[in-house]
Amino acid sequence: MPEERAALLSLSDTTGAVDLAHALREAGTTIFATSGTKAFLERHGIEARDVADLAGVPALFGGLVKTLHPALFGGILYDRSRAAHREEAAQHGIVEIAIVAVTLYPPPEIDIGGVSLLRAAAKNHASVSALSDPRQYEAFTAALRGGGTTLEQRRALAVAAFERVAQYDFDNAVALSVAGLRYGENPHQRAVFHPGSEALPEQLFGRALSYNNLLDLDAALRLLARSDAFEAGTSKTVRAVVVKHTIPCGAAERTSAEEALSLAIGADRMSAYGGIVAVDAPLDARAATALAGVFLELVAAPAFDGALDVLKKKRNLRVMRFRPGLPQRLANARTQRSALGGLLSQEPNMENPGEELRIVSKREPTSDEWSDLRFAWDIVRHVKSNGIVIVKDLVTRGICAGQTNRVGAVEIAAARAGANALGAACASDGFFPFADGLHAAISAGCRAVIAPGGSIRDDEVIATADGAGIALVFSSYRHF
Repeated sequence: MPEERAALLSLSDTTGAVDLAHALREAGTTIFATSGTKAFLERHGIEARDVADLAGVPALFGGLVKTLHPALFGGILYDRSRAAHREEAAQHGIVEIAIVAVTLYPPPEIDIGGVSLLRAAAKNHASVSALSDPRQYEAFTAALRGGGTTLEQRRALAVAAFERVAQYDFDNAVALSVAGLRYGENPHQRAVFHPGSEALPEQLFGRALSYNNLLDLDAALRLLARSDAFEAGTSKTVRAVVVKHTIPCGAAERTSAEEALSLAIGADRMSAYGGIVAVDAPLDARAATALAGVFLELVAAPAFDGALDVLKKKRNLRVMRFRPGLPQRLANARTQRSALGGLLSQEPNMENPGEELRIVSKREPTSDEWSDLRFAWDIVRHVKSNGIVIVKDLVTRGICAGQTNRVGAVEIAAARAGANALGAACASDGFFPFADGLHAAISAGCRAVIAPGGSIRDDEVIATADGAGIALVFSSYRHF
C-alpha cells in the first residue's frame, strides 16, 4: 500500500476518535476534518486542518454542503496506479486521501456528504481505507502501526462501509414512510409499521391500528389465499376466516359471504371474541349482519357493498379494504422475521411444486372427504406447530396450535370439535411419530386424515388407519 498521506474525518459519533487521531499523527498522516470534528480533536490537543482547506471554499448553507467537492472526492477516487491520474492530481493540487473515517448522522437527520465519502472510499479500497464504525478503529490502528493496511483488510472495510450505507438508506426510507401505531403487543409498548412492497390496506372506519391488529390482519389475509395442493374450490366459493393472536379460530367456504362468515364465526364463537375477520368477496349489508352480536377488532374485505352503514354501528370496529390479489401476493412472497439481532428470510410455504399426495390406506376418501381434506390441509399450513385442524362440510370444527406434542394437539382439537368430529376430516401439519396421535383422531370420530409421511413408524400408522377403516393420505410436504 502507498504511504499514508492524508485522512479525512467526519464524525457525528466521536467514540474512539482521539486514539484514532493519535495513531494517524504518529504515522505522519495529515488530518483533515469537518468543523465539528476538528473542534473536538483540538479540544484534545490534536492538530487537524479544516476540509475547507482542501475544497477552497467554506462550508455552505449552514453546513449543508461542506465535503461535496471534486478536490475531496478526487483525492479519494483517483487511481494511484495510473500515471495520468497522478499527473492530473498534481496539476490540480489534489491531496491524496488514503483514509476516510465517517460516522453518519442518525435518522431523521439525513447525511449526504458522509454517505458519499464512504461510498467513494469503499469503491477505491485498492488504495483507501473506509472506516464506518468506531469499533473498527482498534484493529485499523494496529495495522497502521504495523506498516499499513493490507488489501484484504481494506476490502473488508469496504464491505462494511457498503453495508452501513445500505442500512442507512433503508433506515432513512423507513423514517420517512413509517406509520405510528396505537401501541405494540401491550399498551405500554410503542410500535410503528415499516411499509414494504405492499401498501397498508385502506382503513375506511375505526380507531387507530395496533401492532396486534396488523399481525392478525396479515395472518387473516394469508389464510384467504388458496393453495394448489388440491383442486381449489369453485370460482363461486367464498372463504371467510377468523383470526386471534395470528392463529385461525374459524374458517369456512360457502357460495355466499353471509353464510361463510356466519359459519366461520360460529366454528368457535368464544375464541372469535376480540378477533379479526376477513373474507375474500365483497361484503354487503346482509353479510354484515352476520357480525352482529360479536365483539371484533377488525373486519377486512376487498369491497363493502352497502355494508359500511351496518358496520359503523359497531363503534370500536376497524374496517379495512384490501386490494384484489393481495392475499395471494402475501402468501407467495418470502417471509421474514427478526432473530438474534438479524433477519431470517425464507421462501413462501404456499406453492409446493412436486408435492405428492398418496392414499396409503386401503379405503379411499369419498368426494366429500376429499373436499374437507383439501380445506383442512390449506388451513393447517397457517397453524403454528404442532398444528391440527378438523373440518366437516368445509367448516373448521376444531383447531389446535402451538402444542409441544402431537397427541395433545389432536385431543384439544377434537375436544373443541365435539360432536362435529364425527365423520370429519383431520389435517396434521407434521407426521405422526407414533400411531397414538392418529388413534386420538380416530377415537374422536374422524374418518379421513391427511399428514406428511416420513415417520420411521409410518407402517404402524397406516396399519392403525386400516384397522379402523378410515382414509389416510400422506403428503410429501410438511407445514410447520
